[in-house]
Order: sequence, then C-alpha cells, then structure tokens
Amino acid sequence: MIRAVVFDVGECLVDETREYGTWADWLGVPRHTFHAMFGAVIAQGRDYRETFQEFRPGFDLYAEREMRAEAGQPESFGEADLYPDVRPALRQLRDMGLMLGIAGNQTVRAGRILRGLFSRDVDLIGTSDDWGASKPDPEFFKRVAEAVSFDTSEILYVGDRCDNDIRPAREAGMRTALVRRGPWAFVQWERADARELPTFRIERLTELSQAITQFNDPGR
Repeated sequence: MIRAVVFDVGECLVDETREYGTWADWLGVPRHTFHAMFGAVIAQGRDYRETFQEFRPGFDLYAEREMRAEAGQPESFGEADLYPDVRPALRQLRDMGLMLGIAGNQTVRAGRILRGLFSRDVDLIGTSDDWGASKPDPEFFKRVAEAVSFDTSEILYVGDRCDNDIRPAREAGMRTALVRRGPWAFVQWERADARELPTFRIERLTELSQAITQFNDPGR
C-alpha cells in the first residue's frame, strides 16, 4: 500500500516560470531568449545550469544567488507561484489519512519559504541543503526514506523529471508519479522511461487521490 506521498518542489508544486524570468533579467538577457535556451539545453539532455553558461561562461550559480540576495533581489516564490491544483490535492490526500512530505533540491532560503507555505499542510519538509545531498544522488532518497515512518515501498515520490525524480526514487524502492508540467516533463513525456518507470502518470496532482485509492484497493 501507499501510505506516504512526498512531493518534489520545482515544477511539481511551484511554477518556476517567473523565477527563471528574474534570472534572465539578472543576466541582462531577454526572457524569451533565456527560456528558449533553457528548453534547448534540457532537450539535449544537459544540466539546466549550463543555460547560464551559454550567456555568461564561468557563471557560478551559488555565488550569483548570494549576489542577488545582497542586491535585494533574492530568489523567491510564494503562494501566487503554486500550481492551482496544489492546495486541493494536499487536502484530498490529507483526508485519506496519508503522511505528506515535501523534499527537493532547494536552498536553505527556499526551505524557509516552503515551511512558511506548507508547515500546516505536510508532515515533512526537507531540502538538499538541509541534508547535504542532491537528487539524483541515492543519498537524497535515503534521507527521504529515513524521514518517513513507513517502509520505502509504501512511499510515493511525485516529480516532474524522469532523470532526477522518477528513476532514482524507483531505484530506492519507492513508488513514483510523474506529473506532466514544466519543461522537463514535456520534453521527456513520450520517452520510453517516462512511459515505463512511473507507477502513475498524471496531468494534475488532484488525480493522485483516485490513483492511490485504486492502487491500495484494486477491487474497489
């Protein structure tokens, strides 16, 4: 049975379109140009951080985050950046009695924002900066499993990427759900691994409650 659901953050709960737009502004690049390059880098199977290198060779994302913060332009997101199905989906899953968590590749600052947004809605919030391990490193998913009070096979990890979310979570022994939104999901959606690896393939998070109910009680 699935007893716990743990969500990725970027392009799963949070629409990052606005935030990446602010990075384009920081670089002095037209937003549509930045987004076009971002999509090209992902389609080529490269690390998304190489997008910044295309516009500024030697770009150090960590250092630039600090510079943005010092300039009064820190990375940020809020309620308005959440996908519209997030709150309804969390309520549905909570009503089912499931343990809920959020765990993604996020900074300490992002972790604070997540706790402000979701501390009343979920049982667990963890970030790569908190744990010293980033997806797709198996250590990240080990930390998720350690934080959840159920067997690994009873955890459903929900994300938008096969490479960073679905494959490593499955290799860790978890069930998985691939949600179709954000650049990675749309690029990867028709690939063999996106079809074969996830336990569920969904268009909206609100589909999870029914999918989990049917999985837990096939004869229902």
